[in-house]
Amino acid sequence: MKLWGGRFTRTTDRLVEDFHSSISFDRRLYRQDIAGSIAHARMLAAVGLITPEEGEAIIKGLEEIRADIEAGRVEFDVGAEDIHMNIEKLLTERIGEPGKKLHTARSRNDQVVLDLRLYLKEEIPGIKKLLAGLQKVLVDLAEEHINTIMPGYTHLQKAQPVTLAHHLLAYFEMFCRDQERLDGCLERTDVMPLGAGALAGTTLPINREMVARQLGFKEISANSLDAVADRDFVVEFLAAASLLMMHLSRLAEEIILWASEEFGFIELDDAYSTGSSMMPQKKNPDVAELVRGKTGRVYGHLMGMLTVLKGLPLAYNKDLQEDKEALFDALDTVKGCLMVFTPMLATAKFKVERMREDAERGFAAATDVAEYLVRKGLPFREAHAVVGALVLHCLERGKSFYDLTLDEWRSFSPYFSEDIFSHITLEACIRGRDLPGGPAPAAVKQALERARRILATI
Repeated sequence: MKLWGGRFTRTTDRLVEDFHSSISFDRRLYRQDIAGSIAHARMLAAVGLITPEEGEAIIKGLEEIRADIEAGRVEFDVGAEDIHMNIEKLLTERIGEPGKKLHTARSRNDQVVLDLRLYLKEEIPGIKKLLAGLQKVLVDLAEEHINTIMPGYTHLQKAQPVTLAHHLLAYFEMFCRDQERLDGCLERTDVMPLGAGALAGTTLPINREMVARQLGFKEISANSLDAVADRDFVVEFLAAASLLMMHLSRLAEEIILWASEEFGFIELDDAYSTGSSMMPQKKNPDVAELVRGKTGRVYGHLMGMLTVLKGLPLAYNKDLQEDKEALFDALDTVKGCLMVFTPMLATAKFKVERMREDAERGFAAATDVAEYLVRKGLPFREAHAVVGALVLHCLERGKSFYDLTLDEWRSFSPYFSEDIFSHITLEACIRGRDLPGGPAPAAVKQALERARRILATI
């Protein structure tokens, strides 16, 4: 008979049993479930709801079950539905009557959210560490490429020259905000729900603070209904994970573009590329493409979880069982992407000369020319119009700024003088942007110092 089957007269239909069971995926919570049960048993013994001997038997039995699970000696029972009832069933089979007392003052409703909070508390620091590893690669590459000039883009059109270091550090900043979001999620996950019971707590004299201390929670939940009914901490993690994956996907997209013959900015290591079964010449950036694709998978889990929660009345509803597969898969996906993306980027070779050549093509110095005229005293809007006319002049004649004579410059404005030629070099364009947050080498060096300080704190 089911552990909850006292008021039922018929057994559960086999199809319902399979549909209802979550042991196929929530089995990964066994360590958290056993840890929570051990803390709960210690508390029950401390407040006199079970004897010290019963508490010791329960704890010893749970520790043995944990060892057996880790050794692969446990076969979980679909009929026992979930990890909680599987472990309780195993415990009762091993130690008898004391095992039946473990669930005193506890519901699966508060037990499952306890396990999930414990699990996420353990997983977030691991993701932060993996992300920090990627950030370190970005910083290392930026230090190597402080003077590597490349075109900066808007609308995927050449806009202004920047440095590769500056470009890479943009992603470092994005990932810093992802780290902060993970920190915030961890803080709000660190709340102990056990004691909320099914929805309204218990009349038994339990000590919630004792359990929280044992399990390392900073506080206990303030409302029993809220404790078992919401999964906003799961949604918050999925949202943070989605933003992290979005940033990772954008970098992946740029790597995909840069690895193409059309750009030719980067050469990916053979270990992180694949070929074609038909076209022998191909070298495909499949790792980056998969990361880009898996981003949508994490987005889907976020939208799925929001949809599950949006119509639930208080308190617990079985719909909440859908939280685990979404969370587990998102965690696995983010970790897997970070684990393969970081060495892919670390082993890539940047084609410095090709980047510079591409930056020289087009009119990336156009804004610098307009600002040159502003420094000479021309209003910016007039300067903008002058440079626009200059660009049109060049396009009609197949020229670049570097091909113009001083007379041609001056035919568009008397403000141009001989020094214009020193202002339109790529080095001058980069060096002139020596402001906090800018791409000039001096500014980038300051940004790198800041980045190293941040990494030391993660």
